Amino acid sequence: MVNLTSALGGMAIALTVDRIGHRRLVVLGTALCCAASLFGAFAGGIAQLLAWRFIEGLGFITVTVAVPTLVLRITAMPDRHRAMTLWTAYMPAGAGCMMLIAALVLPISSWRTVWVVAAGASFIMLVALLLRAVPRRELDALPVKRRPILHEMAEVATSGGPMAIALCFGAYSACWFAVVGFLPTLQVERLGFSTSAAAVVTAVVTIANVAGNLWAAWLLQRGVPRVAVIAGAAIAMAICAAGVFTSGVPDLLRLLLAGLYSAVIGVVPGALFTALAVHAPRPELIGASTGLLMQGSNLGALLGPPITGALVASNGWPAAAWLTSVALGLVAAAAVFLHWRERRKLAS
Repeated sequence: MVNLTSALGGMAIALTVDRIGHRRLVVLGTALCCAASLFGAFAGGIAQLLAWRFIEGLGFITVTVAVPTLVLRITAMPDRHRAMTLWTAYMPAGAGCMMLIAALVLPISSWRTVWVVAAGASFIMLVALLLRAVPRRELDALPVKRRPILHEMAEVATSGGPMAIALCFGAYSACWFAVVGFLPTLQVERLGFSTSAAAVVTAVVTIANVAGNLWAAWLLQRGVPRVAVIAGAAIAMAICAAGVFTSGVPDLLRLLLAGLYSAVIGVVPGALFTALAVHAPRPELIGASTGLLMQGSNLGALLGPPITGALVASNGWPAAAWLTSVALGLVAAAAVFLHWRERRKLAS
């Protein structure tokens, strides 16, 4: 539900955020997440649960498209790579922590408790925003002359850089969720793990993605070209993914390869988020470019798991490596295109 909300409305929500105010919408989005998680915990049926999840999705995408612009506003130019790659760690860090919490809570309690925990986390963040972000004058909205929303959407969508970033992020999401999303099933069906043990291992593999996010900043700050960071990771991860899914690989090595896969491929979102400021058609369209990136990311997250499931159902687990290989090839190709555009921009 959250992926679908983001995939359909990412750029439109981002442009709405640009008009209403980034800081204001970060606070509102966090409040929506808090309220939706809390009320969802007491839902009386699946329809109510999905309705609250939809509202939570709106809050989530609002926050994720608004924060990068604010981060760039308060960060010195030499620190932008580090700040943006630190921001990209929100997804694996948050998802991995909630997986661990769920693995500990569910055996002794209800799924409702997990939703209450999520509401509590959002509430803590909301208080922090009200105390630390709202009073900061440098986060006040800047006067910007806006064009019609449809015009700006077309401007971003027809610009090669943001579209390539979205395609690259979508392919990354598809192959990352193909591994991490099916890792619990793989552990239970092929390795004989209990569901709790599989959940803990998957959480650790997810959190390992944070290392790649931060590593991207280190590489970019030292002058490693973005194309080398992204394409190099894609080639290495194609080998790791093949080892995860193909037959004949020892079980422990398979899990180690999954952890390495998650960690190293984490450089991709770090490198792509830092590219937004470079490839946005205009500085005031960084938010809209972020929205397009989020649409690509969530579209990949929607398509990756069912394609993987269809491949596994028809030809067994080794067939899943076809998806990761093709998707990672698209990641590398998009990185080469972005490198070409960046060289043209520097030359001009």
